[in-house]
Order: sequence, then structure tokens, then C-alpha cells
Amino acid sequence: MSSLAALARLHATRQGRAERLRQVRHHHLVDEPLVLVILTMAGEAAAPLACMVGTGRRQSTLLTVTQPRNRDQRRAFYAQLAAVILPHIRRRENTLQQLPARPGKPPRQRCADAPQIIVANHATVDYLSLVGRSIRFQGPPNTTETDPSIALLGRWLTFFAERAEYPGSSMLLPLTAQLAAHWATGQSILEDESLSKLLAWIEPPAGLTGVQAALRSENPVLFPPAGPATDPTFDAVELEPRMITHQQALASGDHLTAARTATELQDALASQLRPTWNQVWDGLALLRAIPQAARSVRRWEDDRDHFTSHSLHITRGGAPQPVHDQAVDAARRLARLERAIHMFEDEQALDDPFVLAERRTVGTAFAGVVVAREPDRQVTSAKGRRILRPRFTIRTEDPPPIARDQDLVDPERPRTIVRVREVLPEQQDMHLITVEVTAGMGSVSRPAADAVPELDELVCYTAWPSQWGAAEFPSREQTPWTHTGPSAPQTFTDLSEAEQT
Repeated sequence: MSSLAALARLHATRQGRAERLRQVRHHHLVDEPLVLVILTMAGEAAAPLACMVGTGRRQSTLLTVTQPRNRDQRRAFYAQLAAVILPHIRRRENTLQQLPARPGKPPRQRCADAPQIIVANHATVDYLSLVGRSIRFQGPPNTTETDPSIALLGRWLTFFAERAEYPGSSMLLPLTAQLAAHWATGQSILEDESLSKLLAWIEPPAGLTGVQAALRSENPVLFPPAGPATDPTFDAVELEPRMITHQQALASGDHLTAARTATELQDALASQLRPTWNQVWDGLALLRAIPQAARSVRRWEDDRDHFTSHSLHITRGGAPQPVHDQAVDAARRLARLERAIHMFEDEQALDDPFVLAERRTVGTAFAGVVVAREPDRQVTSAKGRRILRPRFTIRTEDPPPIARDQDLVDPERPRTIVRVREVLPEQQDMHLITVEVTAGMGSVSRPAADAVPELDELVCYTAWPSQWGAAEFPSREQTPWTHTGPSAPQTFTDLSEAEQT
């Protein structure tokens, strides 16, 4: 946690209300997200109990399971869930747009839109990943033993859960993470995983402070858990007795009692889901009120590329995602995750002054005053040509974390890239940083007028996102058998990587 974030939490504690941490919203929100609130049975790894799913506050579908331990009822639940989610995905698959050719790349198609799933918290993301893993191998598509839509649902849930691991991706968003990224509360980071307590700090009811509202939200009767785990008291007092009564009625052939207890069980589960359902939509309204960051559009385009790629992979009969990645595939995935982390952090700093100020406190950005400039400086290139390479020097009181030859950018001049050439201490807590313009300065005959800031101008620089290049890995044919090379069967491949390069 940075010093600014810690300070914001102290301010939130003092004023009794959450403090804003971000000026803009760094994730894209679609007009029609698919909200999913799900509950699971305690003690069972992937035994769904109930869920509420839909694309509007008043457009919800309630699905329940009277006996989660019954595998037939589980499959029926997944089939019903697939009947809601898969058509939502299919509508986005059918909206294609033609992208023009680029230098070295032919024209291609991409889905004009992509589905977005909103869940309450990180625990629900983990649960969906577990469900996807458990059902995506349930029988081949051409058999009658298992509904093929269940395995297809599992593949899509796995895809969304994997995309949720990439910082900046907006395809599967846990709401608590989004709210906690934009507001600092007076409670711990662990307590921020409670949706009801987080909302209580951000918008406490009239007459209550954030602390008072958060303490009130700890009452599981008024504010049931957001899932997927249920409240233990609810399990013991309401859920288990109704399940036992329902099972006994079925065993004795008392269909009237079985129908009545099934309805009571459904109503009890709906009472646990409905408060969280409304809270998710309240949280989405808070996020929509924040302006969207400019670079989130590019990240959403990247999401749509991956969605299109996975859709094509399934359409072409590709295999499901493997249970475990092979060595090279795992290395590629780790490299993509690392690159996504750096890109997202750097892009946030360029879009959001609050993030830029936070980076200055942790030593990954600096601000200062221009004290010297050489706008007409020229050097001789390796080919003997004279090229323009302006330089200027910045005096800063910030810690000088910037390494030599690192590329930087000023949010006010996003097209001008500079490179650190020298860092010299001037006096205590004061440094002189000399930078050289390497891109966006124009040419010797036509120099850009605003490439070099004026003397005494205040500037701020942070890392340039594009400096993080993609890692290179050996092809499958060049991979030794010890790392499952040519002799290994072909597994799932993310086609978007090949199509974008």
C-alpha cells in the first residue's frame, strides 16, 4: 500500500466516509452486463445451491437446487444456467465488424461487442473457475449422455476466469475489487471483500457514518453474505431442515409436502440472493458515474480480440482448455500476465492524475521544473545522417528512481517519448535528470514545436507503457521432449496471439 493510499484510509476514518482513490474508471462497462450472484453448499467443492442471473435489476432468473449432492440435479442446474448464459454469449458472437488491413497484416474480423459478467467478489470468480474446470470435460459433444451445452458452458466459464487474471481485462469483474480500487475505506483490505460493508462506507445511509453503517451490515439477517458461501446460521436453521423435510417427503411419496417444501426452499434461497443482487446493481451505478479512462477503450478491444479468438477456436472444433498447462505454454502465459501488469499500471498513470501522484510517492514517477534545454541538438546516426535529438534537464525534489536509458512519457505530451541519459545529485533531496527526446520530436527540417518543454515549465514523467515487449519462446518443434515437445498432443492455444502479430 502506498503512502497516499494509507493517507486516504486515514481521511476516510476521520470523516466517516470513503475517500476517492481514482479520478477516472479504468475498466470498461458495457450497457448490458450479465450479473451473476451464486451460492454453493457448504462442504461441497462445486455443488451449486442457487443463483440469480440476468441483465437488469428487474430482469433476473432464479435457479435453485433442492439437493446439491444429487448429481442429476446438479447437471439440470448447469443446463438451466447454460440456457441463460450461452444465448447471451452467442448474440455477441454474431455481431462482427471488419477491421482494415494494417502494414504487414491482412484485414480481419472482430466481434463488435463482447459479453461482460459482473460478480460480487473474488471468491465468486474462483468458484466459477472451479465450476468451469469440473464441467468442461463432461462428455464429447456428439454423445447423449450429457447435455453438450454443459461442457460448452464450462469452457466459457474457464475462459472468463482466465481473462479475469489479466489486469485491465473487463470480461469478468468482481465488484468489490472495482469499488476498492476507486475508494479508500476506513477498514482493512480483507474487510473490503465484503460488498455490503464496502458500500456502507461509500454511501452510508442518512444519519450514519461509514463505521456505523459497516457495523450494521454485519447482521447476516439484513445483509446475507454475497456468496458463494452461505451464512452458517442460515444453513443450520433454515436450509438443512427444509432439505431434510423435502427428502423425507420424496422418499415417502408425499408429493404435496415435497412440492410445498421445494417452494419454501426456493423462497429462502431467494431471500439470501436478492439483497446481494440489488447491491451489485447499486455498485455498478456508482462506477458508471465515474468517467471512463481513455486507454480502457484499447484494453476492451483487446478483450474483444480474445473473445473472438476463443469463439473461433470452439467453432473450429478446438479442444477444451487443459487441466494443466505444459511447460512452454505456462511460460508464455506467465509472460503475458507480467506484460499485462506493467502495461495496466503504466497506462493508469497516464490516464489518472491520482495514480500518477501515487507513483511519485513510491518512486516510479517524478515531477520537476525544466532548468535547461537544447531543442535544436543534433547527432550523427550510425548511417552518417544528421538527426534531431533534443535534450533538456529537470530539477526534481522527488526520489530519482528512474534508471538510465529508461523510456518515459509525460501525460501532457503522450506522443513524445524521452529517455533518461543522466541523473546527478544537486543538493540534499534535489536531483538533476537529463533526458533526450527519442520519439515525437519531428525531423531536422521540420521539428515539432512542443516536443521540448519551456524553461521553468513544470513537467511530470512516468514509464512509457510500450517499453514492455512480448517475450520470445521456442516453437513446439524446437521444444525438447523433457518439456513436452513434438511428441506431446496438441493442446488449447490462444489464437489471438497469432492473429494480432
